[in-house]
Amino acid sequence: MIDRVAGILELAARNHDGLTLTEMARQLDSPLSSLQGLANGLVAAGYLDEYDRRYRLGGAPYLLNLMAGRHLVTQVGHRELEAVHAEAGLTTLLSVVVGQGVFYVDSCSSTPRYDYLAKNLVRRSLIRTSSGWVLLAGLAQRDLWSYLNSLSAEDEKNRERFLTELEIIQETGVCAAPRISEVADGVAVAVREGGRTVAAVSVVGPHDDIRGQRDELVALLTEHRRRWELNG
Repeated sequence: MIDRVAGILELAARNHDGLTLTEMARQLDSPLSSLQGLANGLVAAGYLDEYDRRYRLGGAPYLLNLMAGRHLVTQVGHRELEAVHAEAGLTTLLSVVVGQGVFYVDSCSSTPRYDYLAKNLVRRSLIRTSSGWVLLAGLAQRDLWSYLNSLSAEDEKNRERFLTELEIIQETGVCAAPRISEVADGVAVAVREGGRTVAAVSVVGPHDDIRGQRDELVALLTEHRRRWELNG
């Protein structure tokens, strides 16, 4: 079984456009039925992503590399976060989704709270953060509906608000000041590679600061995203 799991992950890593389960079974010379359960488990744990019935490498291997001190984001590194932070003057975060959580994997901030969350790779709620909304909007519909259905009654209002904004976020790749946290607010943009959302960059701060600069922050992050895509 270990060999089979390793084979699945290696295939997903080597095929950036993803593979169907049938293609995996053929290349691994394994019965389709024996791979289905393994693939489902790897998707649930964040080691694979499934989109349009194609499997790609998920966020968990990336997170493990970060824990080991290796940084693998293609378009956005710490220097890019510093550039946004210098202009915005607010905490800037790089986030990825793993399983059903969002992790701040890098930060540029003078606020100890966010430095702690990023440096210790603390799991955050997808439905309660602006970066989480951007990452959710990039999920395959089946995975998105499954996540939303799993939310408790406590998050019912957040779910309804997210669904109201979903089409706009999917179209623009921007979530602007959703006001879903009592602690802070944020503006986030999707980092897209190969047509998929692979990460989010967000600027966060006190509610009044974010609300007062909302349009400027959207323009700032959108312009920086354009530069990342050109340089990527």
